[in-house]
Parts: sequence; structure tokens; C-alpha cells
Amino acid sequence: MGFGRISAGHVVDAMRIVVVFGLLGLVVGMPLAARAQATKVKQIEEQEKVLHALNRFTFGPRPGDVAAVEAMGLQRWFEQQLNPQSIDDSALEQRLAVFPAMTISQTELMERYPTPQRLRQMIRTRMPLPSNPVEHAIYADDIARLEAQKAKQAAVQTASTGNAMQPAGMQVAGDMNAAGGGMDASAAAQEEKLYADLDAVKVVNLPPDARMRRIVGMSAEEFMAFRKSLRPQELKAAEEGLSPTQRETFEALQGGPRMVGTELLQSRMLRDIYSERQLQAVMTDFWLNHFNVYLRKNQNEPYLLPAFERDVIRPNALGKFEDLLVATAKSPAMQVYLDNWQSIGPNSKAAQNSARAAQRATNPQVKQALKDRGLNENYGRELMELHTIGVQCEVSADRPAKNLDKSCGKGYTQQDVIAVAKTLTGWTVDRPDEGSEFKFDERRHEPGTKKVLGKKIKENGEAEGMQVLHMLATSPATAKLISTQLAVRFVSDTPPPALVDRMAKAFAKSHGDIKVVLRTMFDSPEFWSPEVYRAKVKTPVEFVVSAVRASEADVTDAQPLVGALNRLGMPLYGMQTPNGYSWKADAWVNTGDLVDRMNFALALSSGRMNGVKTDWRGLLGDASLPDAAAKEQRLEALLLDQPASEHTRATVLGQFQNTAAQDDAAKRFSAGRILNASARQGQDDRDAGMMAGLLLGSPEFQRR
Repeated sequence: MGFGRISAGHVVDAMRIVVVFGLLGLVVGMPLAARAQATKVKQIEEQEKVLHALNRFTFGPRPGDVAAVEAMGLQRWFEQQLNPQSIDDSALEQRLAVFPAMTISQTELMERYPTPQRLRQMIRTRMPLPSNPVEHAIYADDIARLEAQKAKQAAVQTASTGNAMQPAGMQVAGDMNAAGGGMDASAAAQEEKLYADLDAVKVVNLPPDARMRRIVGMSAEEFMAFRKSLRPQELKAAEEGLSPTQRETFEALQGGPRMVGTELLQSRMLRDIYSERQLQAVMTDFWLNHFNVYLRKNQNEPYLLPAFERDVIRPNALGKFEDLLVATAKSPAMQVYLDNWQSIGPNSKAAQNSARAAQRATNPQVKQALKDRGLNENYGRELMELHTIGVQCEVSADRPAKNLDKSCGKGYTQQDVIAVAKTLTGWTVDRPDEGSEFKFDERRHEPGTKKVLGKKIKENGEAEGMQVLHMLATSPATAKLISTQLAVRFVSDTPPPALVDRMAKAFAKSHGDIKVVLRTMFDSPEFWSPEVYRAKVKTPVEFVVSAVRASEADVTDAQPLVGALNRLGMPLYGMQTPNGYSWKADAWVNTGDLVDRMNFALALSSGRMNGVKTDWRGLLGDASLPDAAAKEQRLEALLLDQPASEHTRATVLGQFQNTAAQDDAAKRFSAGRILNASARQGQDDRDAGMMAGLLLGSPEFQRR
């Protein structure tokens, strides 16, 4: 994400603003992280504590949040956030009602909107399509799309081979024949397209129910032609008035996998922005990163992730760690991502059957595939290295056991990884492309006694894995690892050892109760020390969500925000490796990143992001502000909840009429589309919009 990947022609103004702000010194100028002290740790002022808590335990305060928490009492507010079921979140649920697919079971999701893998199987086996008219249309259109893609690829390959072999004279003659009939063919094609467009517009103009009946009744070829003939504004009009399920069907007819992935990402973004259960949202984000699953691992993962977030992570985000660990271990999303669903014990019945089948197989590829079936160590390794005791506890030639942290005990070796993988053989998913849930398959399980971390695990089927998960969840090394990561997320990039030790003891004593660990952190003096106040640099997710919350933007389409995260280098579910994204500043702060952040802030605040509407005049609330300086200070209070530095204030007042910066930002974060003056969202006060964007891109807002 370096500066080199940014087009110089599009960032001159944003770069100038970044330099003027001094954002490049953001990390250098940060306060040093708190250290353990023998004397009493100094505390921040009382009026700063509420803002500090909101910056750490939510995705950022909205205007009025500080006053609301002060009125409630900080301790009472925190306890309420620790118990999210006590908080009314109906307003969020109304927003999410437009995504009905995100509420149905994993099996139902895959039945209604089939995966490409399932569709290919149906094509190979000539399975009949569903009898339900809506599902029939979805399946038929998706299959037609797959076959069209396959035919196109075959045609390209044939053309490439044919042109290479075709005599030159024949090729020229063919070109001349095509040219000779060009005028008539072109005119006929234009006339045919005109009539097709007119028919498409007639369909769009039908009442919603009649429109959907007509669309669902189209053949796959008719729908593809209908969809292709619509302009972007007509396509949008085609969805107007439809119920959430009808709109979802219309989207699925254009591509079920894309629809599922889009709803997954948009619903997560909206939850982070609008949920009143902010601590639960923040902890869900924390655990989704800790138990990372990559969206594009294969074509099944987008279908498995809604249930992973909804049924596995969120309900356990503030519960017992062991419950969460077991839930993730049995989750189809994790089973598929780290390949445990394919793991087979070397001496299991399934392995013996595979060996016999390989001997009988005549197809070399099938023979090799059967031979390759065996133990997979991926999940066993990441379970120990990332999810529980940590890589710092791994014993190797470079790090003997005597050099390990005392919480690691004797540490773990490669043999422990293999033994853990063996205890988890048989933990699988039958048909991940059909939404099957976790199951234990005795035939795949490795028989015999295993030895993990010096402890014998007697042969006991599925219970062996449960025993290993319990060992790891209750290990002192796990208590320290989880406490350290929580402290890095909520306190400091280099958290005080005394605080981490206190949290780890609370973890062990409470049997991994996350609420107790967070409460211990909240009650610790190190959490409230001046050294950690505003010392954390926001990750791209925290920056984007906090900017939308601070500006009280109304989001009717979260896709531009999802796209912004891709551009800022932190796409949701986008980390390919199991270790997840870093919570530390050095991963996110360089020249190119800061220019991109400034561009996003300007695009957001100037109403240049489709589906994201700001209203600065309504937020300011007082049209009688005497001058630009008064307006800027009012925006400081709304967006920063504290006065900006004199340097930041001078920069904002010196740059707020730089409209070229807004235009460049729009090009980068609105797919090149710049809305005209009459269509710009929230542009009832352009000066306020520009000031707000500069404040959202300022050093003060970049920190939390």
C-alpha cells in the first residue's frame, strides 16, 4: 500500500493537505506507551474518561454520545455494554431487514442460492431444477451464466488456435465478407436493440408484483438480454418498490454468489455503524480477526461466513473463551478454511478404503487423488499457534524450551501439532457446497492413544478433540495470549506487562470469561493513564466506521464503504493468511495510506459517495454562525469532541476552499463519478463539508 501505487495526477491536493497537516509525523509524535511503574499510575482527567471509553469500546462516538454517557454514568454504561441483550437494537434490525438471506440457516441459504460448485455438479449429473418458480429461475439463470462463460472460454481458445492455423487468404476473405454486410447487419442490430430496450422499459414500469412475475417468468436467455439492455438508472428503477425478498431475488438472478457476498459485507458494515450494542460489535470484529476466515478461500466460504458471524462469533463474543473456541472448531467456515474437513487419520477405516480404491483405480488422476487423502495439519497448527497458546510457545531448534515464557510450560513441538491434528480427524462437514453442518465421522478418525503437550489422550472418538480444546483453552499461555491481544486492541500497541498479567490472572480465575477480563482492564489504572489516551492509531475499518458515525451519515447503500475498505487495504474477510490483520499502527501508517484516508474523508464529507448521505447544515443546527472560524470550531466539537490543535485548525481554515481536493477524492472513492451540483448529497453547506472532511482526516481523528 505504498505511495508508488497512487496516481500522481489524482493526489496532488490530498498529498499537499497531508503534508501541511503533518500526518506523516503521526506515529513519531504519538505518546510513548505506558510502562509498568512502581508508583501510582497517573490518571486522565474525568471529562476525558468518557471520550476515552467511547473511543476504545465503540467504533467511535456520534455527536451527543459523550453527553449521553455522562448523564448515564460511565460505569453503568460500560456494564450495560457488557450485557448487550439488555440494549434495544431494533433500529439496526430495521436497517438489516433488507437482507433476509442473512437471517436464514446455512442449509436454506445454499438451497435457495446455489454455489457454483453445486451448479456444476447439477450440470454434470443432469439433475432436475427445483419446481419452485423463483428457485427454478435462479438456478436456470446461474447455470446459463456458467455455460455461457464456458462457451466463451472455449470459443476464445478455438479462435486462437484457428487463426494460427488458417491461411492468410481465407482470413482476409472472411474479413471482406464481414465488411461487405456490415452496414445492413449493424442497422438491423441497432433496430433490434431499440425494440428490446423498449420492451425492457415496459417491464421496469410494471407494478412491483407484476414486474417480478414477468422477470421470474423469463427464460435464462431472456433475462440475460433484459439485464444487458438496462442502463444503470433503469436497473435501479427495476428494484424500486420491491419487497426485501423480491429485491434479493432480482439480485440473485444476476448472480447468486455475488448477491450473498454483497449482503454479507454490507450487513457487517451497517452493524458496526449503527448497532447500539457497540461493545459486542467491537468484540465481534476482534474475534473475527482472531479466528480469521478468508472470504475467497473457495466458492463456498461466502455462503459459510454469514452463519459463522451470526451463530458462532457474535453470540459468544462476550462469553466464555472455551465455548467460542469449540464453536469455531466445529464451524463449517473454519473447517473448510483450514481444511480439517478433509483430514483423514492415516490408520483410519477411511484411509484403508482409499488405499484399496487407489489400487483398483485406472484413471491416474483419480488414483493420485485417493493416495493423497490423509492427515491435514493446517487447523491443528493454527489452533495452537494463533488461536490459543501462541507461536511464542513453539519449541524449535532456534528456540529451545528453556527459553520460553513461563506461561508456555514446556511449549509445543511439531509432534504436538501432528497429535492434535490426529485427535481432530473425523471432525468434518459432509457436503460444504450444500450447507451441511458439522459432523463427527468415526471412519475418518485416527485410532489409538495420542500424546499432546505431555498428556496422554486415550482413544475416545470425538471426545478426544474436546479434551484437547479444553486443555488449550485453559492453558496459562492462552490466558496470556488473549489478554495481550485484547490489551493491544483496547489499550496500547505495547501494553504494560503489569496490566496484561492482571488480565491473564482474571482470565484463568474466571475460566476464560471475557466479560471479567474486559472489566479487569476497565478497572485498571493503566487503561486510564495519559500515556495511552489518544495513543492508538485507527485501523482502516475503525477509521471508516468512526467517520460515518461521527458525521451521522445516513447509509442506504453500504457498498461504497465496503469498496473504500478494499482501497484502504483492509477488506472485510480479506486477510488471506490465518493470522488476521494487525492492530498496531506500523501496519497502517505510510504516505500512501494517509493520502487515501484523506481522500476518503473528503469524499464522504462532500456527499460524493452514492448511498451515503451527510447533512452538515442539519448537524450544525445553527445557521447564524458568524464566520468560517465559528463554523470550524463547531465542527471540531461535533466530530472530535474536543478542541483541535492550533496547527490543525489553521490547516482546516487555510484549505477548506480547496474544491479540487474534493473532486480528486470523488474520483478515487466514487468510481470516477462526480455528482453535479444539484445531485450532490448533503451539499447544502459545501464549506462545512470540506471542513468536516479535513477534520476527519486530521491527526486528532486518526487516533482513538
